[in-house]
Amino acid sequence: MDNPTPLRLKTARKAAGFTQQQLGIALGMEPNTASARMNQYEKGKHAPDYLTMQRIAKELNVPVAYFYCDDDLLAEVICAVAKLEGTERKRLLKSINLTM
Repeated sequence: MDNPTPLRLKTARKAAGFTQQQLGIALGMEPNTASARMNQYEKGKHAPDYLTMQRIAKELNVPVAYFYCDDDLLAEVICAVAKLEGTERKRLLKSINLTM
């Protein structure tokens, strides 16, 4: 599988309602270079470092693991579980462990 990060970044950005420039500016990039920089990340020409990806994930309200997961279904599960409260996560994990 190709690197999932560029497509996931674009998908999450659009789902959050950001343009490339808006997201870049929200991350503290210069307005005149924000769009081009985000475009390079989405095209896979450059990859953001992990700390930048953490900031992107926070801004887009998705877990950072979503961008790196190489299985599409598991990436969806990661996002769904991330939306649960801590006690719900623990209950889910316990339930999964019981079925294994």
